[in-house]
Amino acid sequence: MSRDILDEFEQQRTKPRYREVPVRTGMVVEDRATGFCGDVVKITVEAVTLRDRAGNHRHFRYKPGGFLVDGKPVSLVRPATNASATAATTRISASGSITSAAPARARVAKASRIWVEGKHDAELVEHVWGDDLRELGIVVEPMHGIDHLVEMVTEFAPGPERRLGVLVDHLVDGSKESRLAAQVMRASQHVLVTGHPFVDVWEGVRPRVIDLEAWPQVPRGQPWKEGICAAIGANPATFWPQLRNRVRTYADLQPELVGSVERLIDFLS
Repeated sequence: MSRDILDEFEQQRTKPRYREVPVRTGMVVEDRATGFCGDVVKITVEAVTLRDRAGNHRHFRYKPGGFLVDGKPVSLVRPATNASATAATTRISASGSITSAAPARARVAKASRIWVEGKHDAELVEHVWGDDLRELGIVVEPMHGIDHLVEMVTEFAPGPERRLGVLVDHLVDGSKESRLAAQVMRASQHVLVTGHPFVDVWEGVRPRVIDLEAWPQVPRGQPWKEGICAAIGANPATFWPQLRNRVRTYADLQPELVGSVERLIDFLS
């Protein structure tokens, strides 16, 4: 039976209305759906990033009545700005940050660093977060594997003014990567190792950017990159630049990768 339009109107009229609260960094909110509670560390056009007491980061989209502030349900909204002034003076970076549209000189590089496993990892981080990193003066360096991570960290000599963030592929429980991460973080509070569960950073790109529903399964023992290219009929020599350039914003990356990079940036900021 079709629904009466008056019933739909009545439902809309009686729908709960929530107070709109302009979001700002530092405010403490709770996501009603998951119970995740923390302070706001990043604001984008689509979502907010919350950090809980343990330092975990999660991203939540704006939704009516979707958050609790002081125990009451509210709708978080981006801070109001003058539309014409905003269009002329700001832009949205690939990482989702609201930044100045005017060209700005990069800050002098800090002693702190972000290390990533390889060249492709470094290129992808720069591709999405480059504006943020230049503004903060943070340099990303490939370390070409983590077998000697303990020795490399010791040589780097991290300290309060010389922090180190490390982004690791295939950081899952019980792996070699997880054991090395735990070892270096036990040795220094000025080192943070984060990572994602993917075999390679290529897999951290959402397959939809090349019109796939999922990345093909690669048989155990076969090199992952070569296996992917063989499965989709791509040239291994040219596929990576094509894939990277299909990434327009952080939304084209898997959330596990996005959260790990942003935790490192927050740690070094």
